[in-house]
Formats: sequence, C-alpha cells, structure tokens
Amino acid sequence: MGTAAACSGLLIFASPSSFTTHFHSASKTHFVSCSSSTSSFTTDPDQADDNPAKFTYSRASPSIRWPHLKLPESLTPRSQFLVAPPSLSPATDKPNFEHVPGGDSEEERRSLDMVEPLDVNEESLSQDGLGRPSRNKIKKMNKLALKRAKDWRERVKFYTDRILALKPEEFVADVLDGRPVQMTPTDFCFVVKWVGQCSWQRALEVYEWLNLRHWYSPNARMLATILSVLGKANQEALAVEIFTRAQNSVGDTVQVYNAMMGVYARTGRFGKVQELLDLMRERGCEPDLVSFNTLVNARLKSNSMVPGLAAELLGEVRRCGLRPDIITYNTLISSCSHGSNLEEAMKVYDDMEAHNCQPDLWTYNAMISVYGRCGQSSKAEQLFKELESKGFFPDAVTYNSLLYAFAREGKVEKVKEICDEMVKKGFGRDEMTYNTIIHMYGKQGKTDLALQIYEDMKLLGRNPDAVTFTVLIDSLGKANKIAEAANVMSQMLDAGIKPTLRTYSALICAYAKAGKRIEAEETFNCMCRTGIKPDHLAYSVMLDILFRFNETKKAMVLYQEMLSSNFRPDRALYEVMLRGLRREKDVDNIDKLVKDMGDLCCMDPSVICSALVKGECYDLAATMLRLAISNGHELDRTDLLSILSSYSSSGRHSEGLNLLEFLREHAGSNALISEALVVMLCKAGKLDAALQEYSETRAYGSFSRSYIFYESLVQCCLENELFIEASQVISDMRFYCVAPSKRLYEIMAPLYCRMGFPETAHCFVDEAERRGILFDDNSIFVSIIEAYGVVKLWQKAESLVGGLRMRHSVDRTVWNALIHAYAASGCYERARAIFNTLMRDGPAPTLESVNGLLQALITDGRLDELYVVIEELQDMGFKISKSSIILMLDAFARSGNIFEVKKIYAGMKAAGYVPTMHLYRIMIGLLCKGRRVRDVEAMVSEMVNAGFKPDLSIWNSMLKLYTGIEDFRKTVQVYQKIQEAGLKPDEETYNTLIVMYCRDRRAEEGIVLMHEMRRLSLEPKLSTYKSLISSFAKQHYLEQAEELFTELHSKGYKLDRSFYHIMMKLYRDLGDHSKAENLLLVMKEAGVEPTIATMHLLMVSYGSSGHPQESERVLDNLKVNGINLSTLPYSSVIDAYLKNGDYSIAIQKLDKMKSEGVEPDHRIWTCFMRAASLSQHACEAINLLNALKCAGFDLPIRLLTGMGKSLVSEVDLFLEKLHPLEDNAALNFVNALEDLLWAFELRATASWVFQLAMKKNIYRQDVFRVAEKDWGADFRKLSAGSALVGLTLWLDNMQDASLQGNPESPKSVVLITGAAEYNLVSLNSTLKAFLWEMGSPFLPCKTRSGLLVAKAHSLRMWLKESPFCLDLELRDAPSLPEFNSMQLIDGCFMRRGIVPAFKDITERLGVISPKKFSRLALLSDDRRDKAIRADIEGAKQKLNKMKKVELRRTEINERLQKKNC
Repeated sequence: MGTAAACSGLLIFASPSSFTTHFHSASKTHFVSCSSSTSSFTTDPDQADDNPAKFTYSRASPSIRWPHLKLPESLTPRSQFLVAPPSLSPATDKPNFEHVPGGDSEEERRSLDMVEPLDVNEESLSQDGLGRPSRNKIKKMNKLALKRAKDWRERVKFYTDRILALKPEEFVADVLDGRPVQMTPTDFCFVVKWVGQCSWQRALEVYEWLNLRHWYSPNARMLATILSVLGKANQEALAVEIFTRAQNSVGDTVQVYNAMMGVYARTGRFGKVQELLDLMRERGCEPDLVSFNTLVNARLKSNSMVPGLAAELLGEVRRCGLRPDIITYNTLISSCSHGSNLEEAMKVYDDMEAHNCQPDLWTYNAMISVYGRCGQSSKAEQLFKELESKGFFPDAVTYNSLLYAFAREGKVEKVKEICDEMVKKGFGRDEMTYNTIIHMYGKQGKTDLALQIYEDMKLLGRNPDAVTFTVLIDSLGKANKIAEAANVMSQMLDAGIKPTLRTYSALICAYAKAGKRIEAEETFNCMCRTGIKPDHLAYSVMLDILFRFNETKKAMVLYQEMLSSNFRPDRALYEVMLRGLRREKDVDNIDKLVKDMGDLCCMDPSVICSALVKGECYDLAATMLRLAISNGHELDRTDLLSILSSYSSSGRHSEGLNLLEFLREHAGSNALISEALVVMLCKAGKLDAALQEYSETRAYGSFSRSYIFYESLVQCCLENELFIEASQVISDMRFYCVAPSKRLYEIMAPLYCRMGFPETAHCFVDEAERRGILFDDNSIFVSIIEAYGVVKLWQKAESLVGGLRMRHSVDRTVWNALIHAYAASGCYERARAIFNTLMRDGPAPTLESVNGLLQALITDGRLDELYVVIEELQDMGFKISKSSIILMLDAFARSGNIFEVKKIYAGMKAAGYVPTMHLYRIMIGLLCKGRRVRDVEAMVSEMVNAGFKPDLSIWNSMLKLYTGIEDFRKTVQVYQKIQEAGLKPDEETYNTLIVMYCRDRRAEEGIVLMHEMRRLSLEPKLSTYKSLISSFAKQHYLEQAEELFTELHSKGYKLDRSFYHIMMKLYRDLGDHSKAENLLLVMKEAGVEPTIATMHLLMVSYGSSGHPQESERVLDNLKVNGINLSTLPYSSVIDAYLKNGDYSIAIQKLDKMKSEGVEPDHRIWTCFMRAASLSQHACEAINLLNALKCAGFDLPIRLLTGMGKSLVSEVDLFLEKLHPLEDNAALNFVNALEDLLWAFELRATASWVFQLAMKKNIYRQDVFRVAEKDWGADFRKLSAGSALVGLTLWLDNMQDASLQGNPESPKSVVLITGAAEYNLVSLNSTLKAFLWEMGSPFLPCKTRSGLLVAKAHSLRMWLKESPFCLDLELRDAPSLPEFNSMQLIDGCFMRRGIVPAFKDITERLGVISPKKFSRLALLSDDRRDKAIRADIEGAKQKLNKMKKVELRRTEINERLQKKNC
C-alpha cells in the first residue's frame, strides 16, 4: 500500500468508510460536535483539550437562527448555553466535509452533538427556575416567574463571570469563600454547568470546593451536572472516578446513570453503556427514554448504520414499554446521514410517521443532510423547498446542509447561488459555510481557490477553526504542495489553535505521499508529545512509509505500540508489512505477523493467505491455502493464480502441480483448478501440456470466463509462433462471450497481422474502440498498416491512417509504416506524396522514411532512378545512411548487377561505413552466383580480416560456387572449414555436397552422404535425388539408378516428368528399349502424361539400341492417335536410321515427312550434318547434304564445297533466326556444322563460324579468357570439332600473350573439358588426344575429372619452342578431301592418321605423358615397336630391382630383430 493509498484515507470529519478499501479496520468514528446547548466545537475524545480559540456557534440563538422573524433580543438569554430547544435534534449539526479519493464517495465525519440526554434531564430538574421550553417556540412566562428566573440567572451569571475571570494562579475559593450572593443548591448546579462550558478544570474545582466545604450533601443533580461537563471535555477517566466515588452516597438515580452513560456514549463505548443499563435494572432503577436514547446514540457511534439496525433499536425501546420520541428518531436519521445510508433513513422516517411522531426542523435538516451525503442533491433541494409548506422556516443549519449537498458534487455555481440566497435571508457566511467551500475546492484540486477563500474568510472577520486548517492541509498535501501545507500548519499554531489528530494525520499523509520519511516521523513524534494519541490511520500511514523506506526495526517497534493501543492493523496494512519484511528476508517477523493475524485479528486462513499473496510471501501463502481448503473455505481464484505464478516464475513447477493435486483432492475438480493449471503451464513455457489440458477442459464442456486464462494461452502461442492454435483459442473465447481485456486486444491484433490477416486485426481494434478501450501505443496501428502492406492492400492502410487522423494526431511511426505499405506495392508516387507532406507539415521524415522511398522504387523495378532520388535527398539535407546503402546494394544484388553492387560497395567503404555481416553475406552470395571465384575469395579474406567469421550461409554459397564450376577440391576444402568452425551442416550443405559428388561422377559417395543426412533427420531435396539418378545414369549404373527411382516412387513422392526422362535416357543409352516401354506405362499410372519429348526419348532409345524400325512404329502410333506432330519425332526416326548407317532410308523418311506436310527445320538439318561429319567418305557426306538441299536447305553443301567466305552474312542471318528457338537450336546447329567443317578440313571456315557464334552469344563470351589475365578456357557444351577450333584459337592467343609478355599468366592454366559426352563423343578424350599428339604440358587434374592443368612456365616454353606451335593458323584445304580427316574411336574424335599409333600405344603402355605419347606417335611402326618393347623391358627390370631391394630390406630387418632378441 503506497502513500497515496494511505493518505486517501485521511478524512477530516468523516468516518473512514471508504478507507476500508485499504484499511477496513479503520479507526473508530470521530465526530465534531456543534451542540446548540453548548455551542462548542469539540473533536476526537483523545484530543479535546483546552482550545484557547474555541469556536462558538452563535446561531443556536433563535433571534440569530431566524432573523426574518424579528424575535426580540430580550427573549434570548445573554448566555447561549441554556436557551435552546430542549429536544435537541441532530439536525443542528453543521454540514460536514467528505473526501472522495479517486472519485469514489467516502463518508466524512461531521460532529453532531447527538441528543444530549443529560442536558434535557438537567433542564427538567430546574423545576422552579427554568421549566421546560416548547419545541418550536419560546414559552411565555408570567411576571412572577419571569422575575424569579431573571434573578436566578443573574446570581449564576455573577458567580460564573467571577470564576472565569480568575487568573491561572488564582483559585475558585477566592470567589466562593466570601459568599457574596446567597445561592441554592440548584444555583450551584448551573454555576458548575456554565463554568464547564468554558473550562472543565474550573468546573471540577467548583465541584470539589463544594464537597470540601460541605455546603450541601452531594445530590444526583450536582453529580449529573459534573459528569456531563467532564463527558463533554472527554475526561472519561475523571468522570468514572467521580461516579464511582459518589455512587453510594447519591443512591440509584436515573439521571446520574444517564449522565454516566452519556460520557461513555460520546466515545462510542456501547458495551459500557449496556453494562450501566443492566446495572440500573439490577438495582431497581427503571431506565427512561433518555436512557434508551443514550443507548441508541452509543450503539450508532460504535458501529455504522448497517441494514436493519434502526428497526432493531426502535424495537428494543418499544419492548421496554417506552415510545420513541423525536430525539430517538433524529438520532437514528443523523446516524444514517453519517453512513450515507438513505435506505435506512427512509425506513426510520416512515416509522416515525407511522407512529404519529411529528417531524421537526431538525428532522428535516437531517434528511437534507442524508440526501446530500448520498449524492442526491436534487432531492435535498426539493425537500428544502417544501419546508415552508410544512410550517418550518430554514435556518442556517438547513442552508449549510443544502450547501454541502451541492459542494459534495462539485457544483460550484449552485454553491454560489445558495450562498447568495443565504445572505439575502439574513444569514451571513459562517465558519461551516467557508469550510464546506474550501473543502469543495480542495477536492477538485483547486488549491489556489481554496486558499483564496481562506484569506477571504479571515478578511470578513470569520475565525478559521481546526476544521478549516485541517481541510487546507489535507487538500494541499493531496496536491503535493507540501511546503504550502506546512505553512498552513504554522499559521494554525500562530493563531493559537491547537492541531487535532486529523490535522496531524493530514500533514503526516502529505509527507508520506511526497516520500519525506523524516518529516513524517517528526510530525508524528510532535503529535505524540502534545498528548494526542495516534489513531488507526496515523499508525497505518507511519507503518507504510517506514516499510517503504526499509526501516523495518522502527516499523516493528511502532507496530507493537499500535497493538498496545488496542489498534489492530487491517489486511491491507499487513500486506504492506509482509512485503517489506520479505524484502529484508526477515522470516521471524513474518511468522510473527502471520501469528498475530490469526490470534489478535481473528483472520481466517483464507484471508491470511490473500494477505500473504499480496505481501509476496508465496510459500507461506500456499501453506495457508492448504489449511483454508482443509477447513472448508472457498478457493480464491486470484490467490491461487498468484501462488502458481510464483512457482512458475521460479521454475518450481512440481510444487505447483502438487498444490493443484491437493486442491483437486480436497476442493474437488473444478474449472478454476483446470484454468490455473493451464495458466501455470503457459507461464512455465510448457505450451503442449497447456494445450492438452485446455483441450480436455473443452471436452468436458467446461469453459472459463476469465480473460487472463485466454490471455495466457494466446500470449504463449504467439511466443511459440503457433498462430493457428492461438486463433482457435480466440475463437473459443468469443464463442463463450468472454470480453477481451485491453492487453488481449494488444496481443490479438499483432497475432492476426503476423498470420497475414490484417483485416481481422483491424476489426478487433475497431471493436475495442467501440467498447471504449483506447490504445495509446501506436505500435498496434503500425503493425496493421505494415501487414496491409505485405498483402498489398495499401488502400486499406491508407483508410486506417485517415481514420486515425480524424481522432488524434498521427505520429511519425504511422506515416513511416504507410510509406512502407506503399513501398511493398511499388507505389513510389504515393510514398513520395507522404514524404513531401512530412517535409511540409511535419513531423520531419526520418531514415525509415527515406528507406521507404527507396524501397518503393526498388519494388517497382526502377533501379535506374535510385541515384536520382539519392541526389534529391542529399540536396534536401539528408545524409544517406548505411542502411540505405545496404538497401540499394541488396536490390542490385538481387537483380544480379555485379558491376553496380561493386561500385556501391566501394563507395560505401570510401564514405567510412564499415561493412556488416549481412552486407558480406549479400556480396559473397552475389559473387558466388556470378561465379567470380577470385572476388569471392578476396571478399572472404577481407571479411575475416575485419573480425567476422563466415557463417553457414556464406560457406553454403561458396560450396555452390565451387560445385558449379566443378572445382571439387575447393568444395571439399570449404566443407572441411565448416567442420573446423564447429558449424552444423544443414540441408543446403548436404544437398550441395551430394550434387558435387554427382557432378564428379562419385555418386556412390553421394549416396553415403545422403544416408548420413537422413540419420540427422534431414531430408534431401527432390532435385538432389534427381542429381543422383542422373549421375548414375550418365555412368550407366543401372541398378543404383533404378533403386533410387523405385524408392522415390514407393514413398509416394510426386515425381515430375524429368525423372522419367532421365531414366528413359538411361535405358536409351543402354539400348534397353523394353524397360523404356515399361517406364512409359509406370509414368502413365502415376498420372504423368507423356509428351512428345517423352515419346522422342523412347524413339531415341530404340534408335540407340539399333532398332530404328521400332522407333518408326512409335511414330506411326502417334500419327494414328491424331496428334499434331512437329519435326521432333521425325528427327528421332531419321537420326536412328542415320546412326545405323542406313543413309538411303533416312533420306526416304525425309521425303516422306515432306510429303506428309511437315517441313524440315533445324532438327532435321542438325541430324544430317552430324551424320555427314561422321561419314567415312566425302561422297557420303555430299549425298546427305544434297538431300537437305533438295529439302530446301542448301547452306551446308555450299559451305562444304568452298563457298565459305561469301556466305558469312547468310550464316549470320540464319543464326539470328535460330537463336531465339527452343531446345538450344542454334547451339546444336553450330556444333554439328563445326564438326562437319573440321572433319573435312575447312578449318578457316570453321574458325569464322566459331567466332560468329561467340558474337551471337551462342557460345559463351568467356570460352577462353586470356585477355582477363586468367588464361583459362571452358569448352563444355561444345562439340568435338567446335572444341578443336576453340582450342587452336586459344593456343594462338596464349602464344601471342607469352611472346608479348602481356597479359601476364597465372601460375597455372586450367582447361575445363567436362566429363560429359556430346552425341556419344567425349570432349575430354578428344582434347587430350589432340594435346597429347602435340606433346603439350597439359595433364589431367588429380582432384577432379574433366579438367586439364598446365604450369604456366611450361606452357609458355612449349608455345614458344614446340614445332607444333610454329603455325597455329587455321586454313581451309585447297580441295575437299576424299576421306573424313577425323575418326571416332571409343568416344574420341581424333585425327584419322593417328588412330593406329593411338591404339598401339594405349593398348601396350596404357596412359602415358603427352610428351612420351607425342614422341612415340611420330615414330615409324618398326621404331615405335622397338621403343615400346624397350620401355616395357625397362619397366620389368626396374620392378625386379625394386623387389630385390625390398627383399634385402626385409632380411636386414629380420636379422636385427633376432639380434635384439
């Protein structure tokens, strides 16, 4: 409980009924009395000492109360103490003030000198003197009675004035001993009473003087009088002593007992009053109505008016044979006023009318007060207006009561109106009026106005009383104006007004609220030194502030003092104390407090458990909860959830589960326990168990009405990204009509945004606002706008922002979110409009705004405009940040523009921006895709030098790079670095490695890696399976390929057509057309319809197996089915006959195709040219090319017959037409043409066709890269003839570079040939045969296949000195040779003249070095035979020699071993 809570309980005059919110065991009710018989202002019993500036209420005088009646002053006695309505009503109370902390009404005490039975009794005792005045008007007296009364009053007044004029050091005996006037015993009774109005000490001195002088024997009247004086002065102890001492001498007189009961009644000691009443009955003294009125008064002061209490008290009076009078009813109604209990007041009023007891003005005043306190000022005003019709005139009390009713509601204008009317009626603003207005302004926080009223009050001659100062101090304290509050206290002391308990409490609360512990302690100690005993509130506030400042020792001492003073802390205070002791880990004192709560405060275990929970003592709370449940108490939801939350947050889930099991056993299984279990599991992070429990709860038909339950589940699901489950929980909550909390709305909106449903999130926000829930945090709206941007609904995002602008101002984050929503859809113009609006109207755009603009351009694909926008922003004064540069760099990287990326990267580094890990990842990924090996390696090196370690994504990019360029050695090195870095390979890593093994024709190792991948619960991609099957197919490993294919098919994978095509190609290469046919059936069963390409593969498989007729049969079937055929199936049949050597049949099929209306195209031309390039005789080639000529395509025959140079433009135009066609039409055509031209020695023509193909991008521009200082070459995808042309051109370029010395060569030169075959021709074997014949320094790479490597120095020397390199110019033969210059041997397309030597050398010596092969190939047959035999013999001798050396070493080792033994 904070200071604010403590201070909110400070009531100036009210009983702390609203204070029970925090201190329900508040201090006993205090009243400020304003009795018409005493006109004195008294306060709490413990603090009513002499007050030198005592407030007297002169309006008790009839002439003053009703000035409009023009009552003569002579009718009013000079002293106001005696002339008063004898049946004194509570309605004479002055209106009181109330404080409403937090806007809630809080009962205030106003002092009401309740019916003073003793006063009435004393008046009745004056049989000869005073008589009994009428209730409503002054009774006329006859002349004799008036004279006697006047003489009597003069005697009493004479003694009273003389005694009160005594100095402090003088004694009463100085006046009384002289006997200046003859007095009767009755006269002395009134002397005691009148003196007691001003000084109870002097009155007691008179009483004791009379006893000492024995002027009369003590009688009931005198004893009742002094007891009344002491009771009003709150001197209970003295009154008890005098009553006990004189009780036996005066006898059993009802007036004495009534007076003593009045003493007890003033302090609300109902028990003591009841004891005296019982004692009266035991002694035969029958109580009268005054006795019961006093009993009623005591009962009401001891407790608030609870329902039914008024009827009970009235019944008790009637059971004793007495009839309740107006005083009884007025007392009850006044008590209802104190408790703001309108219902009970109405019941009392109805009972009064039912029993024919006529209400008086005091009754109506009390009813007006009740209406005012219950917030029904309109009814109070209505009753006020009805007074005159009932025969009564409003008095000052009436006006003040009405004034209070409107002041309580803060109706300032109405208060002013009543004040004006009050003045018009002749009633001036008195102290009560000012106090009410001051308190009204104080409650409204208008402390300046309250102080102004205070100053006006003093200027108009009204003396501020204790109430005034207390109200001001309290109001200033609540407004945190501590200095001003202290100043008012100083003014109070300067005015000679003694601060009351409430005054000190107000100042203590102010200091406590401001956190000024020392000042609060000093004020508290000062109060104690002045003799004012602290009440419950004072103790509570001090304990609160001491515990807040961890002054536990002082606090525990004060706690003991509080207990000694018979005050018991309430539950809220115990919570504060427990919390403070827990912070100090003071276990002993915690145990003591728990014991006191049970023993002293009689709290049951459930209440103690709740207090322990609020005090954060969860272990003890759990123990008390078990005890409470065992004793049959109801389970408290909040306490249980708090305890379980404590267990969850500390990881003690087992204890929480044990508690729940105990509760299920003893409290029964209910929804609360299930709900608590779900919440606990959620907070423990055990979402699966929580969802399981939730499902079981739903299955039983039970559901929770607590939003906390659903909030915990949804929050936990959101944290674990289980959006579907979270959505289901929300649906259940809405189905059960559970209203979401503000926090739940704040969770639900982002949840649906993350799920991609911004419309739903928007609906939730609108629903919350309709319910009055407003979101101060714009992050929710930002999330919705961003989600709208993601789903490209920028119109709705725009509408949302428009709605926000109508309700309140839109901050920068919302505008930025809208800009990014536009950017997601590429709406640059709209984003720029928002940007310009921010520039013009504010708030100023930020980095996010700039990035949103750039992103809009990027999304719209307008990368070329980025630099223009950047320049505009720079002109506006914006500095382009690192994030903007990265955004641009990433955009160009995704577009594959390496040049721009490198330029931006260089500019960024020049600007001083340090690259980040993300930036390195982007750069390396782009360079890897572009296969910039050196740039990638340089970037990785730079990254490492900058202190960054490459992550797995970077290594994976490099794996793909080296695998793509088939540098398998470096691929393995990268994988080793991944392992050395302790990184765990992921699916991408394994998939790339498997592809690497497949490309390196090591599919068996790829299978092993795949099994390792599966063991780690990683599943290979379908593309990886495809690579494995393709690799096995290329190596003709039928069994392994079929095993993988069958496995995929059996596991239910949906295989696309390419898988079937790979297998069909395998069967084609193996010539197994039957399996190809079966595969076609499997393909149809799997729901994959064969295409023309599929049938083409089947036909090719027939052709490869030497069954062109079967291929033709498939074609015929396609014709029968009415399929619209292209040249593809025809080319398959024609190619099958051509490969089988049936040239004439192939030509016939060409003619037949034309006759069927199918015009030949590039496929047919390519087949005939390829067959011509492999024909043995020139006449066969011419015959085939003439068939094409007859078919309308004469370009090949014209090139072959020596018309090459004149056909350059025609070939260029033809290639231009072929280039856009599918199936690599241009590449296949050029490759076949290059083979034909090289085979028949038209190599110059082949050279310019090759260069023309490079120019048309049919061949890559980087086939060889001498000019780029790389000197490498890549001849993959080239045919044998095309590769030989390219090789010759490459060697010529390198020769020029080596002679000129520029560009410089690297340390080694790499020639990539690849391991694939093109139309059954191995490019690797062909190039090796050509280079081996020339004696080149190129050797096969040891780490990867399809790669030839030469040391640069050896290569340069060979290019300069080798006779084969003296003339590398390509020329056409002067005439067409009779035979083909090339021959296909085991997939090697080599020169026909070298074939015999090649066979002889390879069969006898195997693979040898190029130089050795070249030397042997140039020898004659006889000399080559001798050289080979000599080489074989030398190898045998060398082997025998090595065996002898090894044998000798073995013998030596054996001898040494024997010697050692």
